[in-house]
Amino acid sequence: MSSTPRTRPRGEPARSISTRITAALPNTLTNRAMAALSRRKYGVVLDPLVAVGQHGKVTWTYAFIELGIGGWKALDPGLKSLAVMASAVSIGCTWCVDFGYWEAEHEHMDPAKLHDVPAWRTSERFTDLERDVLAFAEAETATPPSVDDALAARLTDALGPEAFTELVAIVAIENLRSRINSAMGLSAQGFSDRCEVPLGGPLAEVGEA
Repeated sequence: MSSTPRTRPRGEPARSISTRITAALPNTLTNRAMAALSRRKYGVVLDPLVAVGQHGKVTWTYAFIELGIGGWKALDPGLKSLAVMASAVSIGCTWCVDFGYWEAEHEHMDPAKLHDVPAWRTSERFTDLERDVLAFAEAETATPPSVDDALAARLTDALGPEAFTELVAIVAIENLRSRINSAMGLSAQGFSDRCEVPLGGPLAEVGEA
């Protein structure tokens, strides 16, 4: 997540969320601190915080992971956004797609490219490198993963070992986020007024339709 301060999503009302556990954030010191940080950074309490906030140690582990990711700078931010979106779309996490679309736009990512992620095989918006990144994110997200040696070699040559390692890790992290959020029953929180990125995988089926 970027450290750039965020504004509240337009039209964000007081709201309750629906998770498969509870819609209430337990009133602990940790949760109050996390909620205050979330409001300062994003204008609202992020729904995943409410979901994982039911378990204090899970909350802290999740928070440290996200703090650590903030220091990853080897991979181009645009490529990272595409990889994250491809993973979220493939898994079908509406919360992650909504937030990822909005956050990438704030990072000056072309929203048209994000919209075309599910159709990357037929879209003309992407470079060859971006197509390889999207293919890799899809392959790593598949169950079981289906990454092939040729694709990994091309990306390692193009990005370098450090950035390639970051790509592998950020796709894995997005799998963690998307699978937690989907399993908890979270849906889009309203970060993008109109997020028309189709959901569901595999991406190949969407792209070849």
